[in-house]
Amino acid sequence: MKNGSIMNKKERIEKVFLYGVFICYILFLFKLLFLSRVSLFDLLNSQRTFDRSINLIPFYSIKEYIFNNSATIKNFAFANVVGNIVIFIPLGTYLSLFKNDKRVITNLLFIFMVSLFIEIIQGLLGIGASDIDDIILNGLGGLVGILGYKFLLFILRDVKKVRTAITILSAIGLPVLLYLLFMVRLRL
Repeated sequence: MKNGSIMNKKERIEKVFLYGVFICYILFLFKLLFLSRVSLFDLLNSQRTFDRSINLIPFYSIKEYIFNNSATIKNFAFANVVGNIVIFIPLGTYLSLFKNDKRVITNLLFIFMVSLFIEIIQGLLGIGASDIDDIILNGLGGLVGILGYKFLLFILRDVKKVRTAITILSAIGLPVLLYLLFMVRLRL
C-alpha cells in the first residue's frame, strides 16, 4: 500500500510539473507570437499604426524565400521556416500527452485551428504578417511533436515511461524556456 501512495505522489508531482512547463510554453508562445514586434503597451494603444501583411496563397512565402538571391533574406527565411516548425513541436507533444483522444488527425486539426486563430489575431491587430504558410509550417511542427510522442510510445511501450521521458525532456528545456520568457526581449 505504501508503494502505491508513493507512486501516486510521484505521478501527481510529475503531472503538476508538466502542466507548469506547458503553461510556461503557452506564455512563451504568446510573447513570441503577439509581443515580439509590439509591446503590450503598444498593442493596447489606440493611436498605434497598423502594419498588415496577409498571404493567403499556400507556399507563396516559402517559394519567395527559396528563389530569392539575397543572403539576408535566405537567412531570415531559414529562421522563419524552421522557427515556425520548431515552436509548435511541443504543442503536438503535450496535446498527445494530455488529451485522452490520442488520434493524430484530431490533435493535428486542433493545432491547425490554434495556428489559424493566431494568424487571424495577428492580422486583426496588425502584428507581423498573417500567412497561410505559417499555418502549414506550424501544423508540420505539431505533427512532428505528435509523431515524436508516438515514437516514444512505440520505443518505450508504456504511457507512464513516455510521461517520464517527456518530464525529463521538459526539465531540460525549462531553463531555456524561462530564459526566453523572462530574460530575452524578442524583437523580430
